[in-house]
Amino acid sequence: CGMNLSVCLRGECCTSTCFSPSVSECGQPRLNTRIVGGQDAPAGSWPWQASIHEFNSHICGGSLINSQWVLTAAHCFSSDNTADFIIYLGRQSQQGSNPNEESRTLTQIILHPDYNNPANDNDIALLKLASPVNFTDYIGPVCLAQSGSSIHAGTDSWVTGWGHIRSGGNTATFTEVEVPVVGNRQCNCDYGVDSITNNMICAGLRDGGKDSCQGDSGGPMVSKQNNRWIQTGIVSFGQGCALPNFPGVYARVSRYQSWINSHISRNQPGFITFTSTGTDSDLSIFFLSLPPLPPPLLKEGAKEMKRNTKLNIKINKLMNR
Repeated sequence: CGMNLSVCLRGECCTSTCFSPSVSECGQPRLNTRIVGGQDAPAGSWPWQASIHEFNSHICGGSLINSQWVLTAAHCFSSDNTADFIIYLGRQSQQGSNPNEESRTLTQIILHPDYNNPANDNDIALLKLASPVNFTDYIGPVCLAQSGSSIHAGTDSWVTGWGHIRSGGNTATFTEVEVPVVGNRQCNCDYGVDSITNNMICAGLRDGGKDSCQGDSGGPMVSKQNNRWIQTGIVSFGQGCALPNFPGVYARVSRYQSWINSHISRNQPGFITFTSTGTDSDLSIFFLSLPPLPPPLLKEGAKEMKRNTKLNIKINKLMNR
């Protein structure tokens, strides 16, 4: 009977390989039929987008990964206390009517145990909804990049959320922006050697102008492969917003498949290997020395990092050996 996804809709297999039910339904928005960027996102275009509210105000974004779990950033939370949080799905605007939305309280917040606040490493968290949501034209799960995915510099990516439209600007309606992946070697050149770990992925234009910003934290960065949208990153931090030579920095989703599945035992998210073709241009990047930078800005709504961390600068002595 072959390897058609429909073979495994009920967990049945006719070969040694079986797709999970989550893979059969993830990353396929029913209403996203066009490719445009830098503007308000039409309703239903990104049905996995979540809005995290604390004390009735939007603080962060997130992504629906199955009917009862949301993926987001650890820095959005100061503890695992679920009180005062509401998650909205199918929401289009932070003001006015949202006829397609559902809301849920939380029963669990799971922060990555190795989340490092000063370094922003392992900036990932899982949220368990109090009850499952129904999938509709406006609410549905995203696929996640599987462990071992290769995502080369220049990979076309989309970031969505309700963040500021510019650094220090006002919170906008639900928007989408198209940005290319920036390789980790180049991103380390931009931010300072060793500041970008293998648990991170960067994206943005060299000239600036397009980026995630405050209020977008925890939201998804996705790329399309064949007919599937796959989440490759989680909005984490950056140097301002949309500045030249300072791409946005995201938690690299493919590094956390085992951790995610260890907490979601039933109806596990749909993981798909993302594969870039050709040679990664980032492999040609090298550097001798880099100046220190002021501390980066977490892209959480109206919350700046109150710290003064000195970046460790290493000089690669490639000459005069």
